[in-house]
Amino acid sequence: MASKFINPYTDFGFKKLFGEEANKDLLIDFLNTLLPPKHQIATLEFRNADQLGDSYVDRRAIYDIYCENEKKEPFIVEMQKAEQEFFKDRSVYYVTHPIRKQGQKGLWNYQQLTVYFIGILDFQYDKDNPEPDLICKASLKDQHGREFYEKLQLIYIQMPLFTKTETELETHRDKWLYFLKNLPSLEQIPVIFNEEVFKKAFQTAEIAAMPEMEREIYQFELDGYRTYLATIETAEKKGKAKGREEGIAIGEAKRQADKIETARNLKHLGVDCETIAKATGLSRNEIERLN
Repeated sequence: MASKFINPYTDFGFKKLFGEEANKDLLIDFLNTLLPPKHQIATLEFRNADQLGDSYVDRRAIYDIYCENEKKEPFIVEMQKAEQEFFKDRSVYYVTHPIRKQGQKGLWNYQQLTVYFIGILDFQYDKDNPEPDLICKASLKDQHGREFYEKLQLIYIQMPLFTKTETELETHRDKWLYFLKNLPSLEQIPVIFNEEVFKKAFQTAEIAAMPEMEREIYQFELDGYRTYLATIETAEKKGKAKGREEGIAIGEAKRQADKIETARNLKHLGVDCETIAKATGLSRNEIERLN
C-alpha cells in the first residue's frame, strides 16, 4: 500500500520538510529541541548550499541545508542515509568551510561566530560502544574535560537508537524524532501531535497535496532510496565487510545516476535550474552541463 506521507530520508522529502522558505518555522522548531537555551534560534535565513574551497584542489562540500540564524551564525543540517566509516571526519571537514569563510581582509582580530553541525543519521556510528547515546553533542574540550572552545558545536542523532512508541513520547523532541522515524508508515495524524507546528508538518508531508511535478520528483527519489536499501541488504546477507562496502558504493552510484537522469528529464521539460537543484541535490553547474 502506498504511503500517505513522504519519506524524510529521501533528499526531496527532507528538503520539502525543512529546506523550503515557507517551512523555516518547522526547521527552527526542530533545531531548538536540540540546542541549549543560550543557543535557541529566533530566525533563520537559507544560504547557498554549495561551499567552495580556497583552491582548485579543495573538494566542494554540498550540504543538505545551510542556513544562518539572526546572529549570522551558520548551521549545517545533514540527513545521512548511508553508513559511512569516516562520517565524523566528513562533518568536521564540512564545518571548516563556514569557519574559513569568516576570515576578513586587512585588520582582523580572528573573532569567530559559532558554527553548528547537526547530523541526522539513519545508522549507528558507534556500534562498538556498549552504552551508545541517541544524541551525541560534541565541542572542543581540554585534557580535564573542560570546554576549551564552544564556538564549534557538533550534534549527531543516531536514529536507530530511538525506539519510543507513540504512548511513550514525553518531550517535544521525542515527538520530532518519532515524526521523522515513523512518518512514511503513518496513515493518520496521531492525537498527540495536536500542535500547530506538527499540523503544518503533516500537511507539508502529505503526498496527495503536492503538485504533480513534485510527486513525480519524489517518486524518482523514493525509487532510488529503495534501490539503495535493497543493495545494502543484499551486501549484508553476504556477511562480508568488503561486500557491504561494495554494496554501499554501488547503491550510492545508482542514486547519483538516478539524480542525474531525473535532472536531465526535468531540464528537458523546461523546469528551471533552481527548482531542479532543490529537487535533486545537484549543483546548478552540474545541471547546466547536462544535455
